[in-house]
Amino acid sequence: MALATAISRATILLAGCLGICAGLSEALAAPAAVGTGLAAYAMKSFQNAQARYQQAPGEAAAAWQFGRACFDLAEFATNNTQRASLANLGIAACQRAMARESNSAPAHYYLGLNLGQLARTVALGALKLVDQMEREFIRAHDLDERFDCAGPDRSLGLLYLDAPTIVSIGSRTRAREHLKRAVELAPQYPENRLSLIEAYLKWGERTSANRELQGLEAAWPAARTNFVGEAWAASWADWDPRLKKLKKKIEEPPKALGAPREK
Repeated sequence: MALATAISRATILLAGCLGICAGLSEALAAPAAVGTGLAAYAMKSFQNAQARYQQAPGEAAAAWQFGRACFDLAEFATNNTQRASLANLGIAACQRAMARESNSAPAHYYLGLNLGQLARTVALGALKLVDQMEREFIRAHDLDERFDCAGPDRSLGLLYLDAPTIVSIGSRTRAREHLKRAVELAPQYPENRLSLIEAYLKWGERTSANRELQGLEAAWPAARTNFVGEAWAASWADWDPRLKKLKKKIEEPPKALGAPREK
């Protein structure tokens, strides 16, 4: 009886979730939200993943893949309401995947990423979400540190880099450790070195930034060959301008100290 009750409740929750998904797809299909090819591709991927999730709600892979699609589409949300709705759908899907397979690295990983999307929409409670993100990324790391081109280490590094150090988990030491590890695990993936270079520049370590820039430029042609197609268009739209910005910043001469004021 207890099992039947649990299954019935899960079915009701899933039906409610899928109803929200349908309405959300219509809302995000507005021209303002999908006016670019990148957003349109994210919407298409979301709809395809949603359909698979509907057809196989008990499959962990279908659940976390829907969670991934929610995260990706949330990047194109035009307001916090849309972003939070997508994040919550992704969180629920990943939790459902984990209920089926507790040791699913992708489920923990995309749960952490969707928690990050949700944290972007709230002023109060964001620090609590950061703690949850850390736990999920650590769990994903322990299960499969190479997943998504060293995604767990990359995500932990960025989390420690951006979080406050006094009231939260921010730590330069841990950020450095995880961002460097991401580069070690997947040096061919541009996002890893871009993130590490940005961190070095934030810390004023120009020599280290320049060293990583040389490695990134050496790997850039191969990355252009390996990461191709519609699935990678959004990434390249982000990576190309970041590389140009970093090169310009590194090539600029250090700012000279101003002359002392006359008394």
